[in-house]
Amino acid sequence: MQTQEKLGAKCLVGDGAHASIKRVDIGIPYLSSKNFKQAGIDLSSVSFISNNDYEKHFKVSSKALTRPQPNDLIFSIIGSIGAPYLISENDKFGISSSVAIIRPKEEVDPKFLFYYLKTDAVQNYVEAIKSGSAQGFLSLEMIRSIPLQYPRKSAQEKIASLLGTYDELMEVNDQRITVLEETARELYKEWFVRMRFPGYKMAKFEKGIPKGWEMKKIVNAFEVIGGGTPSTEKDEYWGGNINWFTPTDITGSDGIFLNEAKNCVSERGLKESSAKLFPAYSIMMTSRATIGAVGINSSIGCTNQGFITCIPNDELPYIFLYFWILFNKETFEMMASGSTFLEITKGTFKKVNILVPEKEIVKQYHNLAEPIFKQIENLQQQNTQLRQIRDRLLPRLISGKLKVKTEREELVCP
Repeated sequence: MQTQEKLGAKCLVGDGAHASIKRVDIGIPYLSSKNFKQAGIDLSSVSFISNNDYEKHFKVSSKALTRPQPNDLIFSIIGSIGAPYLISENDKFGISSSVAIIRPKEEVDPKFLFYYLKTDAVQNYVEAIKSGSAQGFLSLEMIRSIPLQYPRKSAQEKIASLLGTYDELMEVNDQRITVLEETARELYKEWFVRMRFPGYKMAKFEKGIPKGWEMKKIVNAFEVIGGGTPSTEKDEYWGGNINWFTPTDITGSDGIFLNEAKNCVSERGLKESSAKLFPAYSIMMTSRATIGAVGINSSIGCTNQGFITCIPNDELPYIFLYFWILFNKETFEMMASGSTFLEITKGTFKKVNILVPEKEIVKQYHNLAEPIFKQIENLQQQNTQLRQIRDRLLPRLISGKLKVKTEREELVCP
């Protein structure tokens, strides 16, 4: 039996600090709307506040719901909502007023609510009610108005446990991916940053460069292409089968490889715009606003104008170029300019120097790194399949169309 109420009837709802809090270099992570992505929270660019300010602005005894506690849910309420995040026992965050807290009451299982808020029905409802507000703002009253549909507590727990199994499998894969990428990264760093490549002790150096290596301008080392946007006023340009990547495809991705873009263009849209088709396993680097975010397309595609795409070749294969860009990100950021937003142009990028190693050394590195990257790609594909299965189950379990019959997670259709 399903019960239907407003979320505010079964949950306490609040938001973060409305005061201006000084940031520090090391301290308590302080989350704002920018830290919330579709894959979860992103701590790569998180700010920090002091412990004193944390205790001052996020008091446990406060009547206001501002301090996240275990089993609370938090999510962005400005701009792109992103996925909710379930606070664990080990989490300690301060949050800004652009982040909401939901604290379920006894009748609602926190993990069930976490999955419920991720359903298309809830996400579509949220998008609809916030579309008319400035900056896509979601007020606390709007959050309280979200329809809440739930079965008895024991059924909620079984549903959450089943869906959690898929998340646990994906988490294990993510951990393996992290180790694999770090292995390939450290090998690149050892050979091409620290210059401890095979035979380096016997190598002859001229002006700090090993003999047989060559400093080149990018324009002379590999092909670089830009992107473009077909007219959005012509429907026939869109909905084709050619991936058209935007920076949010990169920044919102939870992996190195991108198999599909959020939007696709048609052959005509590609032909009648400045977008350029490039082969699989090219290196897409964001070149506007966010500089140097990198992704590798696993099928042919094109991008909008917010990218510089590097085309690998025999001298500089894709894994080498991928890490070369990552290790030179700060250089590209310093070269960026612009009054509205920072940008590194294709012309500026082409003038950058790249040290091209001896071909045999690069080949040895690629032969070692490619099996690692193939494992990463396979694990990402596994995660995609697991996510698709979980997301197909999610609305059916939540609505009661599919039920968990036993503790062993056997499913039955009513």
